[in-house]
Amino acid sequence: MSRKQQLHRPGPQPGPPADDTGCAILHVDMDAFFVSVELLERPELRGRPVIVGAAGPRGVVSAASYEARRFGVHSAMPMTRARRLCPQAVILPVSHGKYSRVSAAVFELFRSVTPLVEGLSLDEAFLDVAGAGRRLGRPAEIAAMIREQVRDQQGITCSVGVASTKFIAKLASTLCKPDGLLVVPADGVVDFLHPLPVASLWGVGERTEEALTRLGLRTVGQLAQVPPATLRRELGNATGTHLHELAWGRDPREVVPHTPDKSIGAEETFDTDIDDPDVIRRELLRLAEKVGARLRESGNSGRTVSVKLRMASFKTITRARTLDEPTDLARVIYVTACELYEGAALDRVRLRLVGVRVENLGPAGEAPRQLAFDEPERGWREAERAMDQVAHRFGRGAVRPAALVRPAADGDGRDGRDGRQ
Repeated sequence: MSRKQQLHRPGPQPGPPADDTGCAILHVDMDAFFVSVELLERPELRGRPVIVGAAGPRGVVSAASYEARRFGVHSAMPMTRARRLCPQAVILPVSHGKYSRVSAAVFELFRSVTPLVEGLSLDEAFLDVAGAGRRLGRPAEIAAMIREQVRDQQGITCSVGVASTKFIAKLASTLCKPDGLLVVPADGVVDFLHPLPVASLWGVGERTEEALTRLGLRTVGQLAQVPPATLRRELGNATGTHLHELAWGRDPREVVPHTPDKSIGAEETFDTDIDDPDVIRRELLRLAEKVGARLRESGNSGRTVSVKLRMASFKTITRARTLDEPTDLARVIYVTACELYEGAALDRVRLRLVGVRVENLGPAGEAPRQLAFDEPERGWREAERAMDQVAHRFGRGAVRPAALVRPAADGDGRDGRDGRQ
């Protein structure tokens, strides 16, 4: 078996563990996270092709089990194509609240190992474990412990790359999926990298790969031997320099523990284009409820509310308004979003997509709040927090505004599920 084939072999590394000296960076990536969480409640589906996403004609795949991936299904693929590739797949709707709860528990485990945790999404993070050695052992031992505890505590699996840089650690976790652990020794980075295809490098998309192929460059090792000036001339200064550095395993970026959210939003693509203002306002209400809940869950409030309106022609416009004071209330977000929609003068214009977003975020506890003279002692704020408590216990959707309680098929082109874009 060639070294390249070994690198793509899933599961734990065979043989003695590699030397992890100087390899303080871990990249932890949950395996088919959305699917794995769903299978906790549907164990009878284990071993079968499973797709999580919206089942409508404009739905997209949010996640696919490894059994489905063997048929060519992958995330962000249109659901219609996924169905053609794997007609026997079981399709499950997206349940963001469920994934968020498992993610929060996993990240709590990460932070018990080290405060230097940089989350990339719900299901992956970088960890710098340089300061955890005396307490928990060597990096590879910490990685093995994390994998064991994620499995024992959450019932799902993860893959971990251990390396001296973020780029190599992430690449290692990708190559050892699913349920694997791969250590790339600090002095073995070049041997690890150079047999890999150029598409393995961050920043190499389809167009860049085509350009490199035209130059006869198919492996990272071949690219590494090209003078930087040639790469800059062929690919542009930034891309050429970036790829040359990565081809030699150079990545100076540190693990950044927390990057504050710049905005929180949600959007929905209708199954069929909609021109009924009542239906669109109802969708704005649903999205405002979702954004408000996410703001409160994150402990943030924001001052700028914006709406995104995409027409059937794909022309997209946005409108925004900055409020007098920050808010995390769905009621305020909804009223503002409706006013922005009405101000856009798109009445009876067929829309393909609508979105709601809140920007200019800050900690909710630090936001000044001006009380109105006629404001009741208890109102929307208390009501929405009560809804949060019910949702936390029984799941999002257990309680909702009356306007959103309706028969599944009422002509608005939606089936109530997330995952479209």
